[in-house]
Amino acid sequence: MLPRRLRHAAETRLDQFPAIALLGPRQSGKTTLALQLGASHDSLYFDLESPRDRDKLAEPELYLSRNEDKLIILDEVQRMPELFAILRGLIDSGRRRGKTSGRFLLLGSASRDLLQQSETLAGRIAYMELGPFDVLELPAAQHTDLWVRGGFPDSLLARTKDRSFVWRQQFIRTYLERDIPQFGLRIPATTLLRFWTMLAHHQGGLLNAAQLATGLAVDGKTVARYLDLMCDLMLVRRLQPYQANIGKRLVKSPKVYVRDSGIVHALLNIPDENTLLGHPVVGGSWEGFVIENLIAAAPEGTVPLFYRTSAGAEIDLVLEIPGHGPWAIEIKRGANTHPQKGFFLACLDIGPQQKFVVTSGTDRYPIATGVEVIGLHELATMLTDLGKPRKRERAAAKA
Repeated sequence: MLPRRLRHAAETRLDQFPAIALLGPRQSGKTTLALQLGASHDSLYFDLESPRDRDKLAEPELYLSRNEDKLIILDEVQRMPELFAILRGLIDSGRRRGKTSGRFLLLGSASRDLLQQSETLAGRIAYMELGPFDVLELPAAQHTDLWVRGGFPDSLLARTKDRSFVWRQQFIRTYLERDIPQFGLRIPATTLLRFWTMLAHHQGGLLNAAQLATGLAVDGKTVARYLDLMCDLMLVRRLQPYQANIGKRLVKSPKVYVRDSGIVHALLNIPDENTLLGHPVVGGSWEGFVIENLIAAAPEGTVPLFYRTSAGAEIDLVLEIPGHGPWAIEIKRGANTHPQKGFFLACLDIGPQQKFVVTSGTDRYPIATGVEVIGLHELATMLTDLGKPRKRERAAAKA
């Protein structure tokens, strides 16, 4: 079983907050991680999609108050939104008796924006996102498989590429036909599949709602609603443009990515690496893969953006890192690693603290003044190290 990087951070949050919410798309490994955390505590696990477990919580306040000394793990918590108000009361009453941390671990397959009921736990809960596997959780020999198959554990670790591909196809079908209707949304599965596939075809492109609306024979508001849904389910990323008063005409439309590269390939019927390398989406797929891995590795509070002007100045990814300023990142996969003129013009506009060109290789070397070529794994490691407390800070915390 591959260890997850988030485990230590989740343990730390449990020691600090009465509740933590572990959010991520289905099948990303939330339950496995939660059970590992539960094994180091006196815990109870409830799958709220199981009628038997839901019956146990027919009187949730009474049942949970009797087990207040245990870590309560509630899986797929969006199935019982009425629990949030009850948890608030239990947390507050427990605080008055000195029980201030490690009470509840909530697992959900939707973003906090979709779990609107979680607002009742403001100040009592910490949110953490567990996505599929990333490059820091796997040896270098598996990074190509990670890109081609995606990071969902059952896809990545399948015995053959055919099994992996079939799993991803079934994952897509199950999400459309079973999981999304559970949120009370009446959207035809065939329509949403077409929308998802269109996004995969335009991986990393600027959002053109009018074009999508024409292709789906719906209006622009409906396209916006579909996109909001896919973002809330953490299946699609809407990368916002960098905005600053610099006297330039900046692009205002977001760029859109299907977040898991393996799902991109399944939507486009790309079963293996050879097919991918000959497909027009290869560049967009690699760009999205790099962006997701760097965002996952970046310190908490980092804001991911992109920069583009109407004159052609462009940076693929701008990371606004707390305490470290903006980092400008150009993404390349082919043999030509030299950025285009637009990258240098964009850097003059925003003045980034660091400038990198991320490639599929592992070498690191300067390519221009202040610009370095670097491998994805090394840059992800650099970003993760930024979020680690320094030795002096760790010593002060222990004291």
